[in-house]
Amino acid sequence: MSKQMKKTGSILGLILFVLLTTNSIGNAQKVYNCQYKSDADINVYVSDYRSDADLVVYKCDYKSDASGNEGEWYFVNYKSEADKKIYITSYRSDADLIIYFSDYRSDAEWKNKSKQHLMY
Repeated sequence: MSKQMKKTGSILGLILFVLLTTNSIGNAQKVYNCQYKSDADINVYVSDYRSDADLVVYKCDYKSDASGNEGEWYFVNYKSEADKKIYITSYRSDADLIIYFSDYRSDAEWKNKSKQHLMY
């Protein structure tokens, strides 16, 4: 194999790596709110109290603002656009994840990091 082919292969490998890791970093931030529990990936309970939450969530106005897995969510209109589909349950005992909605982006964070895998 020539040096040029090795160099091209290395560059393509690097580009592929960047694309794959960038995609996984942005995962689970485009969220769809399901009508039916059976359609959801996870069940979520919305708490009135920040202190009860596993995750403090900030609702983004733009899809491009939702990045990482730090609680910045953008709600999409179609299931097919979502990274995660959630069902908001009325009962805390039915929930996989308890969230609190904040009006401030700087508040978005995991309070219980052991549940962070649920949004990947």
